[in-house]
Amino acid sequence: MKKGIINHPNTINITPLNNLLKILTMINCDIHCIFGIYEFQHHEKNQNITCEVIYNKQYNNYFFRILNYFNLQIKLIKAILKQKKDIDVFIFFIGGDTLLLPIICAKLFGKKVILLLAGSSIKTHHTNQDKLTVMLKIIRKPCLFFADNILIYSKLLIQDYQLESYQHKIIIAGEHFIDFNIFNIITPLNKRPFLIGYIGRLSEEKGILNFILALKILLRENDGLNILICGDGQLKESIEIYITESGLTERVQISGWISHNEIPKYLNQLRLLILPSYTEGLPNIILEAMACGTPVLATPVGAIPDIINNGINGFIMDNNSPKCIAESVNRVLKISNLEEIVKNGNIFVYENYSFEKTLYQWSNIIKHII
Repeated sequence: MKKGIINHPNTINITPLNNLLKILTMINCDIHCIFGIYEFQHHEKNQNITCEVIYNKQYNNYFFRILNYFNLQIKLIKAILKQKKDIDVFIFFIGGDTLLLPIICAKLFGKKVILLLAGSSIKTHHTNQDKLTVMLKIIRKPCLFFADNILIYSKLLIQDYQLESYQHKIIIAGEHFIDFNIFNIITPLNKRPFLIGYIGRLSEEKGILNFILALKILLRENDGLNILICGDGQLKESIEIYITESGLTERVQISGWISHNEIPKYLNQLRLLILPSYTEGLPNIILEAMACGTPVLATPVGAIPDIINNGINGFIMDNNSPKCIAESVNRVLKISNLEEIVKNGNIFVYENYSFEKTLYQWSNIIKHII
């Protein structure tokens, strides 16, 4: 029987899905994906899976968003019904913890439902001050109730995602692994320009605006320091306007979206990567930075404290206020043993996030949940 993977059609974070598909196909799972056009464009030539594309418009109007939400549920239910004879397990991945009606449909037909929480949809909507947050928070509870198992990246996320009532269902697992042929040290830290930066989605929950507000302090106190921002998102235009109006264009470069294969090139230019997020699961970019010998400064959210041992293999800042970001960056840039910390991070990621280790972990998980 096939295993179904349902990804919310409006998500654009392709790396976690790529990793999950590679792992499941390597352990001989027959996969059928139900996802959006963005994911389809990345996987239409993948002969190891079958897929169905769900077209879903996005609206700003509150009323139309609610209608669209239920319209999406109906589309997903139809997709599930088409495959009800061929699929025995549905894995609801990114955004899956708000897809109540498809989850109920799968359960009614006797299918096993797995929620793989790559992050907290509710926290993301809350941080973005989304008017639908309250409705989605109500919907999320029965999603968790009906799930047979809930997969999360770390025990730290049980409290962070308010999953205490569902501990009997929880399995600790992640799809994270690093391709060390692509992500490795090309330029040693001491040979890199005086450049720090951010790589990720330009959206509210990532704390990018707080980092932008910290730039005036950082650039005033550090002669010769330059900033690199890689990514795209709904805040890109407002960030560009702020940089221009603040007279920072000569020292701040905004590259826009970059492909996953380009990330190592940019990481090997940075003296420090900053992740000022409000909420996270376990960001791939932290592991990729460690593999490339780039120190990471991040907020203690999600599973990040499981990865970063402050002052040993990376750095944790107390919060993501602009003042705290600026003070934390200044502190890190003055540390004398930065190369030793980089070495520790590099060893950590090699020992814990190889493809072989993740594959072995998932082989055991699949045996457990089927």
